Amino acid sequence: MKKQQLILVSASLVLFIVLFFFGRTIPEKKVSDKNPSSPETASASALTTDQLIAQARQKLNNEQIMRLNQLEKGIIRGDVKQQQIDAYKQLATFWGDSAHEHLLGAFYIGEGAKLENSEKNLNFAARLLLEDMMMETNPPLQKWMGVQAKALLEKSLEINPANDSAKVGIGACYLFGNISEAPMQGIQMVREVLAKDPHNAYAHMVLGMGGIKSGQFDKAIEHFEAVVKDNPANMEAVFNLAESYDRKGDKANAIKWYTVVRDKIAVPEAKKEIDERIKALQ
Repeated sequence: MKKQQLILVSASLVLFIVLFFFGRTIPEKKVSDKNPSSPETASASALTTDQLIAQARQKLNNEQIMRLNQLEKGIIRGDVKQQQIDAYKQLATFWGDSAHEHLLGAFYIGEGAKLENSEKNLNFAARLLLEDMMMETNPPLQKWMGVQAKALLEKSLEINPANDSAKVGIGACYLFGNISEAPMQGIQMVREVLAKDPHNAYAHMVLGMGGIKSGQFDKAIEHFEAVVKDNPANMEAVFNLAESYDRKGDKANAIKWYTVVRDKIAVPEAKKEIDERIKALQ
C-alpha cells in the first residue's frame, strides 16, 4: 500500500487529534462488533448535496454568487463530456480555493473523476472526504461524507478491483460514516484486506480507530502496535497507541507513548497539551 494513502499521517494533524480527544467533554458511546445493530449506528438525519450547497451559498458575496451561477450553467449546457469535466474542475477550484468550502471542493473533484473514470482522482477525492469524516461530530454531515466517499471508492474498485486501500476506505465509511446499521459489514471488509496483507497499515489504523470508537481498547492497542512495529515514525499510530492505553487505564504505557509523541513532533501547542496530559497521569 502506498504511504500517501494513510489517513491523518502528517505530524501537523497530531495537534488537531490532541485537541479533539483532550477537548472532548461527552464520553463516546460504546459499540461492540458483537452487536452490529447498536443504536449508535442508527440512520442520521439526511443531508443532501443541494442543502449543503444552499448553506454554503449564504456565505458568498454577490461577485462569488455570479461566478457560481456561471459555472453551474456550464454543467447544464455542456453537451460534451469534456465540457462537463472542465466545469466540475472549475467548480472544485471555486469551492475549494475561492469559497474555502473544501468539502464541496472534494465533492466536485469526485464528480469530475466519475466522468473521467480516473482511479487516481476518485481515490484523491474520497480521501479528502474520509479525513474529515473520521473527525466530524455532526452525524448528518458525517453521513453525507460517508455516502459520497463510498460511492467514489466503489467506482474506483470497478476500475481496479485489486485496490485494497479502496476496500479499507469503504470499510471506514461503514464504521465511521453512519451509513448503515451494520458496522460489522465494514469491519469484515477491512479484516479481509488484513488477512491477505497482515502489514497493511491503513487497515490496522482503521480497525484501531474503530476499537477506540467502540471502547475495545485492547483491540485498538493490538492494531496500533502492529503499525508502530512496522513504522516507528508513524506519529498518528503512536499517538493513538498512547490514547488507547490512557483510556484503558494503563498509565505507565500511556505516559511511555505520549512521551514518544512529545519528543518527536514539532508543534509547540501539541507538545504543551501532551505535557499536561503526562503530568495528569503521573
